[in-house]
This record gives sequence, C-alpha cells and structure tokens, in this order.
Amino acid sequence: MNKLFALVQLKWKIFIVSAVLAVQSLQAQQTANDSLLTNATLENVIQYALKRQPQVQKALINEEITETTIRGKLADWYPQLNFGYNLQHNFKVQTAVIGGNPIKLGVDNTSSFQFTASQNIFNRDALLASRTAGEVRKYAKQNTGSSKIDVAVNVSKAFYDVLATKQQIKVTREDIVRLERSLRDAFNQYQAGVTDKTDYKRATIALNNTRALLKSNEEALKAKQEYLKALMGYPVNATLDIVYDTLQMEKEIVLDTLQAPSYTSRIEYQLLATQRKLQEANLRYQKWSYIPSVTASGAYNFNYQNDKFSKLYNTNYPQSFALLNVSVPIFQGGKRKYNIQQAEWQLKTIDWDIADLRNNVNAQYTQALAVYKSNLANYLALKDNLALAQEVYDVIQLQYRNGVKTYLEVITSETDLRTARINYYNALYAVLSGKIDVQKALGQIVY
Repeated sequence: MNKLFALVQLKWKIFIVSAVLAVQSLQAQQTANDSLLTNATLENVIQYALKRQPQVQKALINEEITETTIRGKLADWYPQLNFGYNLQHNFKVQTAVIGGNPIKLGVDNTSSFQFTASQNIFNRDALLASRTAGEVRKYAKQNTGSSKIDVAVNVSKAFYDVLATKQQIKVTREDIVRLERSLRDAFNQYQAGVTDKTDYKRATIALNNTRALLKSNEEALKAKQEYLKALMGYPVNATLDIVYDTLQMEKEIVLDTLQAPSYTSRIEYQLLATQRKLQEANLRYQKWSYIPSVTASGAYNFNYQNDKFSKLYNTNYPQSFALLNVSVPIFQGGKRKYNIQQAEWQLKTIDWDIADLRNNVNAQYTQALAVYKSNLANYLALKDNLALAQEVYDVIQLQYRNGVKTYLEVITSETDLRTARINYYNALYAVLSGKIDVQKALGQIVY
C-alpha cells in the first residue's frame, strides 16, 4: 500500500513539474513574440517605438517620479504624529546649594515616552505644492508628449530612408537581370560576327559597376535598418522586415499648403506656457516669505524617575501641553527681496522664450513648406521622367536587337532608366519626409 501511494505521489510530482515548465515555456515564447513585429507598417513601427523606446520610457518614469514627489509634498498638510523614547542613567547627578545645604537635583535613572502631534496651518512650502500640483503633472505629461513626437518623427524618417534604400536595391537587382541578358545578347552577336567585342565588354563593365552598386546599397541598408531598430528599441538580433504600399504612399503625399501656422498648437509653446504658470507660482511663493508660518502642535509625555533601575517604571510623572507656534521673519539681510527679484527675472526670461518661439514658428513652417513644395515638384517631374525613360529603353532595346542602334545607346538608356527609377523613389520618400516636417511645424503631430 505504501509503495502504491509513493508511486502515485511521484506521478503527481512529475505532472506538476511538467505543467510548470510548459507554462514557463509558453510565457517565454509569448514574451518573445510580443517583442517582435509581424506586420511592420509605418504606423505599427511608430506604435512599437512609443512603447519600447528608452527616451519615451524615461519620460513615463519621470511622470511617476513627479506624481510621487507631489504626493510627498502634499503629505505635509496631514497631521504629523511622532513617538519618542528616552532612557538615561546619571553617573553623577547635579547638586545645587540652597540655603547652605547641598541638594541633589534629580535622580539616577530617568526615562520618558513622548507622543507628539503637529498640524500645519500656514506653510508656504505645502501651499506651493497644493497650488501647483496640477500644473506640475501637466508639465510632466507634456514632456512625455514632446518625447513621443520626436520619436515618431525620427522613426518615420528612418523608415522612409530604409524604404528608399530597399527600392534602390530592388531596382539594381532588376538592372542586373537586364544587364546579364544584354551581355549574353552582345556576346552572341560578337560570336556571330555581327558586332565587335566592344559591345560585350561595355556590357561587362556596366554589369560589374551595377553589382558593386548593389553590394554598396546592401551594406548601407544594414546600417539603416540597425539605426531604425535602435530608434524603435527593437531587439538587436531580431529581423525587422518593414511592410509598405507604394500606391498608398503616393496617395499620402497630398498636403493642404494653405494652412496658417499657429504657435499655440506647438508642444514647445505648451511646455513654455506651463513653465510660465509654474514660475508665476514660484514668484508668489517668494512673496509669501513675508507671511508668518503657523503651526499647531501638542505632546503627551510619560516621565519615569527613580534612583533604582528596577523600580524605574513604577511611578509615572506625566506631562502634556498644546502649542501654537507663529514664526515671523523680521530681517534676513535682504534675502527675500533678492529672491523675489530673481523670480521676476526668471519669469521675464520665459516671456522672451515664448516671443522667440513665436518668431521662429513661422520661419520654420515657411522653410518646411518650401522644402515640401520643392520635393513635390521634383517628384512629379521625376514620375514623368520614369515613364519616358521606360519608353525610351524599350524602343532602343528593340532597335538594337534589329541592328538599328548601337550598344552604347542601349547602355545609356539603361542608365537613364535606372537613374529615373531610383530618383523617383527617392523623391517619393523625400516628399513624405518633408510632409512630416510641415506637420511638425504646424503642431499636428500629437501623441
């Protein structure tokens, strides 16, 4: 019977251990899956970065630190309760001579238990904390929002940069396929005696240059992908395959260029406005230094005295009191006046920061809009060039095969087509990046 019970107990232990290991494995797999993106569109990449980017996470932690700091300051308004214990042994008790007789003042052993309570009635530190708690929280949230905007903008531009390089690689690989076919055609024509060896040597040179360009772009892509992953907070050893729709991106290049910038919509202004309110509160705080501080307090003491330590706690001589303390600052060497002047100058500094921002917003918007319009015009022109280059290449390729055109013209048309395709994609992503700068200047990027 005991053996049967031991066997059943062993089976249950094996089952429990197996279940625990299975759950841990599932949790680890789930965590690994959660840290990777399966559909790395631009929006998903941005959302991933906002959740994992260290800059954003530090801003969120700062919000929590701010909240705990506020609560710590507001705690000064609550009653403060304290307890104290004291035990003292006097080796020599003080003696006083009264009427010519030496009299011992005190006993050999004393002990006390003290309970104290205090309540702030007026305290400028606690008052400042209660008056500015909302603005301090708001400022911390705005800092987080500013960090998110910077991350979103940087990630978007890095995303487009990766896309541009990937498109260059795609175009280059397609060119290599065409050049390899052209090389075979040129070599066959040379073997047939139709052309000399110049054509297929030119084809070989063009193919080698294109392969070198492909290698260069592939190495550049690795660096740009790692930079994007760093901005996202993405695992270093994980693969990030971004997903994009060129047609959808072409639809997203449109932007209303008649919008007027408003500096009040910028996160920089919102931060300065909140900072100004906090500085106004600091100025009031400095002026409150002329107002007395008022505190109510009380205590109850259990006092024990006896020459014999064993009987120390036999008799209690209690003491209690209530106290209203009013502290009136009279003269501090002009310190309060100088602190007030300093707070006033700091307030004026913020006013000048707001004025500087107001002057720069329009300039930033005008510059960003000019870049966007320039990129848009360039994009539209290059889009037409791409269609023309494709048409020219098809015609010259056909004419070359029929012996009408030379191979030099084929190479030239291939180069023009490759350049037109690369320039088209670069222009597309430049327009989208420029649009982001315009939206940032308008204060339309909000997270």
